[in-house]
Amino acid sequence: MEPFHNVASIVTPLDMVNVDTDQIVPKQFLKLVQKSGFGKFLFFNWRFDENENPKTDFVLNDSKYQGSKILITGDNFGCGSSREHAVWALQDYGFSVVIAPSFADIFFSNCFKNGLLPISLDQKIVEFLQQETTPIHVDLEKQIIKTNSKEIPFEINFHKKKILLEGLDDIAQTFQLEDKITEFEKNSTIPSVL
Repeated sequence: MEPFHNVASIVTPLDMVNVDTDQIVPKQFLKLVQKSGFGKFLFFNWRFDENENPKTDFVLNDSKYQGSKILITGDNFGCGSSREHAVWALQDYGFSVVIAPSFADIFFSNCFKNGLLPISLDQKIVEFLQQETTPIHVDLEKQIIKTNSKEIPFEINFHKKKILLEGLDDIAQTFQLEDKITEFEKNSTIPSVL
């Protein structure tokens, strides 16, 4: 996992609530065996018609949002099944930050395990940010979102912040304890099975 860097980007406003993981990446696209390649399937049924032509009325198909790294959406984002593919699709498409009033618990946890920053903010602030037409800046270390007119603080668990800033997935976190694990195994009274 790569360390998280501050993000400066226009925002993509997806003004919808209860967006579930099957809407984020439909189940028929879960055949890939790696984490990459899912971006082209992000919000597939909303982005494309039955002939796979882009729908002009969907926000991701609007050229003014091309290259956006920040998705701002509604309550309970990422509900539904626990698939990590939803996070992979958002990242592969290019998003580094998702801002919403609330997230489904498993999706929220999957974000941190994969290097995507989920930020929960009050509904009024989310609505304000969805109207921003100039780039905003997300500074994880200082826990601040800067717009042209405001600085908005956000809360984040210290440990989750650390793993994002240092790019530590579960395996990398375990390797940080390698000396302690080795010492424990050396001193353990549990008989070896080997």
